[in-house]
Amino acid sequence: MGGQQRVYRQRIRSTQSLKKIFRAMELIAASRIGKARQRVTAAGPYSKAITRAISAVAIHSSIDHPLTSERTDTNKVAVLVVSADRGMAGAYSANAIRESERLRERLEREGKEVVQYAFGRRAVSYFHFRHRDLAGQWVGGSDAPDVETAHEIADALYEAFTAPADEGGVAEIHIVFTHFTSMVSQEPRIVRLLPLEVVEGVAEPGEDVEPLYEFEPSAEGVLDALFPAYIRARIYSCLLQSAASELANRQRAMNTAVSNAEDIIRQYTRLANSARQAEITQEISEIVSGADALAAS
Repeated sequence: MGGQQRVYRQRIRSTQSLKKIFRAMELIAASRIGKARQRVTAAGPYSKAITRAISAVAIHSSIDHPLTSERTDTNKVAVLVVSADRGMAGAYSANAIRESERLRERLEREGKEVVQYAFGRRAVSYFHFRHRDLAGQWVGGSDAPDVETAHEIADALYEAFTAPADEGGVAEIHIVFTHFTSMVSQEPRIVRLLPLEVVEGVAEPGEDVEPLYEFEPSAEGVLDALFPAYIRARIYSCLLQSAASELANRQRAMNTAVSNAEDIIRQYTRLANSARQAEITQEISEIVSGADALAAS
């Protein structure tokens, strides 16, 4: 076997090994995406219900609760970006980080100071590489987040929002995550969790809403009890959405990588066959030339 042909065969074997890895990662992502979608669907009703409850209390009570009012004693704003722990998921993490950078630029133009939080090794590495301080960071389980991690993140953000200004309190909480729409559609989104600004799902279309409510023990007490649960539910829902998006992106990226590996293998196979044919032709030419030389002598 000639040197050139040997190089092509070696590259074919290397690409075949990579193809097996890509195929395995694609199958793993495909096997986990179903459960991730089920978790997104299961968490949706509770998140929606508690948001409706919060909205109802805020609308139908006359109190000026700090969790529904704009803070004016600080210009700090908390931003949590949700990314992946590992690569090979296409532009999933890059899109989320890029969206968080756009949000950061907009907030800074408004004269606000961003306090950065990060979930996932890709985002943590991104900010560390740029020597940016992180007020909080969480890694591990980005494609299968657990309730405990979501509660830890939510409690840290809630504590920052309720802290006094001289202790690092923030006026707003934003989260940048990737919303899972379908297997072929996932988009980064920005949600302002606090203070509550959007009336979300207070009434379904065609559903009557009573104009007044009575709250026990008080509207403020109800809000104090609901808000920690609200933040936990919303954070957990965003993590689940991002996990499903990560797996969908990884499955699609690995499928593309397998196809590219097959194309490379076919290309190198043709080149190896051409090199082999050229070597055979060269050997035949040498034999014929040698026979002619012997006949002439």
